[in-house]
Amino acid sequence: MLPVSTWMDATCPFTSDIMDNIRLTCLQPPSTNEMNQTETHESRMKPLLELAASSGATDARVISTRDIVIDDRLPDICKQTACEGYGRSKSCPPHVAGPSMFREWIKTIQHAIVVKIDVPMEILLSEREDVMRLLHEVVASVELAAKQLRYANSKAFAGGSCKQLFCPSHEDCRAVIGKGECRNPHRARPSMSGFGVNVAELINTAGWTEDADKSGAHERTSTGTVSGLILIG
Repeated sequence: MLPVSTWMDATCPFTSDIMDNIRLTCLQPPSTNEMNQTETHESRMKPLLELAASSGATDARVISTRDIVIDDRLPDICKQTACEGYGRSKSCPPHVAGPSMFREWIKTIQHAIVVKIDVPMEILLSEREDVMRLLHEVVASVELAAKQLRYANSKAFAGGSCKQLFCPSHEDCRAVIGKGECRNPHRARPSMSGFGVNVAELINTAGWTEDADKSGAHERTSTGTVSGLILIG
C-alpha cells in the first residue's frame, strides 16, 4: 500500500520544520527594499512547494493562471461517459460552479501551483484510490497553508470522486442530499475536470511533458502520473 497521510482532526498535518517556515514567512513584514512582485511571489511560495513535496508530491511548480487551459466540454463528458462519480458528491458535476466560475476566479488570481505524483503504472492501476486520496490530501494541505500565508482566496483541485475516495461506506453524500456538511472538508477537494481544467495541457504548461520526453520511452510507459492544482490568491 502507498503511504497515505491521515487527518485526525481539523489541524493540518504539516511537518514541524515546514510549518515553522510558513509561520515565519507569515510574520515577516515587507521590507522597504522588497524585490519585485514576481520575486516576492516566488519567495513566498517556496514553503508551499516544500510542503507539497514533504506531503507526497513528486514535484510542484508555480505557473501563471493565464496559462491554464479551460475547456467548457469537460464537465459534460463526465455525464456523457456515465462516470460513476457524477452527481454523487458536492465536488463533482453537476454540483460544482463549473468553467464559468473558474474563469471568474482567475481574473483576480495570478498564480497557481501544479503538483504531480509519479507512481509505477502497476501501482496506479491496482491501488489507484490510495494514490488519488494522497493527491487530494497534498493539494488540500497546500491550500490551507496558503491561507495561513494570507492568500485567503486560495482554492485546491484534485481528481477522482471524493465520494468514492473518502466516503465509500456511506450510501449518500450528506452535503448533496441536504442532511449535513461534508464529512471530510480538510481532505476532499473538487475535481479539475468539473471546472473545465484541461489536465493534459496543465501538465504540459508545468513542463512535465517535456521532462517525460527526455526520460525515454520505457519510463513514460512504466510510470503513471496524477496531478492537482492550487490557485494561490
